[in-house]
This record gives sequence, C-alpha cells and structure tokens, in this order.
Amino acid sequence: MSKNPLSKTQIDRLGDRLKGGSHEEIDLRLLEDYRRSFGDAYQEVVRIIRERGQSPTGRLAKSTPSVVDKLKRESIRLSQIQDIAGCRIVVTDVIEQEQVVETLAAAFHGASVRDRREEPSYGYRAVHIVAEMFGKPIEIQVRTSLQHMWANLSEKSSDVLSPKIKYGGGPVKWRNFLDKGSQSVAAYEVLEKIHSEAVTAHEVFEKSHSKAVTAHEVFEKSHSKAVTAHEVLENAAAELLEHRLPEHKVQEIVEEMEASRLRIKDLAEKMEASRLRIKDLAEEVLSAWNETADLLNKAISWLDERKGEKQ
Repeated sequence: MSKNPLSKTQIDRLGDRLKGGSHEEIDLRLLEDYRRSFGDAYQEVVRIIRERGQSPTGRLAKSTPSVVDKLKRESIRLSQIQDIAGCRIVVTDVIEQEQVVETLAAAFHGASVRDRREEPSYGYRAVHIVAEMFGKPIEIQVRTSLQHMWANLSEKSSDVLSPKIKYGGGPVKWRNFLDKGSQSVAAYEVLEKIHSEAVTAHEVFEKSHSKAVTAHEVFEKSHSKAVTAHEVLENAAAELLEHRLPEHKVQEIVEEMEASRLRIKDLAEKMEASRLRIKDLAEEVLSAWNETADLLNKAISWLDERKGEKQ
C-alpha cells in the first residue's frame, strides 16, 4: 500500500506554500509524492468498479497549476481536495447514469454523492461519487455521453480561448454558448426521463392485464380455436335460457359480459395510444440527442481547428 510520508499538518502547510507562491523545488517533489500516495487506493476503487460491470477510464492526475488554482479559488486545504485522483465512467443516458450511481454508492460504504445536474457548476453536469479507500478520497465521475461531450467542449474552450471559461469567465458570447449548450443537455435529460416513465407505465399497464384478453387478441386471434365475442354472448344467453333462469337474471349476465367486452375494447385502445405515444417520444428523444450532439461536436471541431492554427 502506498504510504503518505507527510502528516495532515505537513500536507496543509505544503498547500499554503503552493497557494502563496512561496514554494520551492522540494515542495513540487513533495506534491508529486503526495499524488503518488493515492495510487493503491485508486487501483482498488477501479477494481471494485470493474467488478460491478463498468469500464472506468483514468483521468489525468491533478496538475500542480490545477491544484494551486483550486487552492486559490476555493476556501479549501490541500488535505481536503477530493479529486487529487479519480476515474470516470461514461454511460449512454441519464437513466443508466442513475442506475450506475446507485450501484456504486452501495458498493462504497459511506461514499458521498454530489449531483451536479441539480446544481451545475458553470454549466458542468455530472454526478460525482467520492469513495474513501485506504484513508484516501477517490473521485468517480459518472457522465452521460452528452454531458461528456459538453465537458470536453468546456475543457477545449479553456485551452484554446481562455482558462477562465471553466469557471464562468472568458468571452461573453462563448460563455453564453456554453450555457445554452448545457441547458440543451438538461432539456434532453428531462425528455429521456419522460420517455422512460412512459415505457415503464406502459409495461405496468400490460402486466396488470396479463390475465385478461386484450382487444388485440380479441380482434386478431384465430377463429379456428375460439368463437367470436358475439358468439360467446349468444351461446351463453341461449344456455342460460335452457336452464330456465329468470329472464332478468339472464339479462344481467348478458349485460355484464357486454360490459366486460367493452372494457377489453377500451383497454386495447388505451394500449395502442400508449404504444404510439412511446413511439413518438422515442423519435423525439433520438432527434434531440442528434441535434445536441451535432451542436457540441461542431463547436469541438472548430476549437480543434483554432488550436491547430495556433500551433
């Protein structure tokens, strides 16, 4: 297991020197040693995540400038920084994202979860899980594919246009563009949830009537093995009359059977309407994803071109 040669007090004093700009070459080596002390904890977290069926990707360790910037930007000590080491998981959509977050939160006892979808950081959307392993905090970023695209766009914007962009600064027009992009991603996530809820409701609707004959079955079922609903009614009524049941009782049973048939017919119409609604929602979801992804990819390509021109 990687050992940290510094005490908490020494780590924070190192952070103070880095923050104040009074650090020396030895301090940079101490910071590197501190970063390396997270190695075993990081590997164990990755192992547990893989056991849960996910494929995490490593991310670059927080650089010295990034550490210094964070110390200056936030009221935080070096020992309190939770993203010195971490990994990232990119999933398809917000539904899978919530499932993965739930699984990982259960896998790492006492882990903290920060939902940056509810409180985006300058447009950044994701869910961060901080797992404690061997006394070290390891950050796990869980992003959807669109959230990941937006984050890449923000990073490239910071590299090409202005480092301040990631924290709400930089060119106003580009900042507004990033904000609108983040809002588009958020709107798409709402659409995803609506579609998921509609699919779930439709499935529940079907299961709750699994023992009933659906209208689809009534209208399309082969007549070779069953009589039509009308014949069922006539035969049932005739049989009851043969047994000389009171006429009003026969009428009651016939009416109940007819009501049952109408309920089945109504059920079929509702199921068909639900199916069509889900189909329409699925098309809207796909269209919204394509439009948002195209927009983000175009912006990323433009930044790549700008970066190439500078080089």
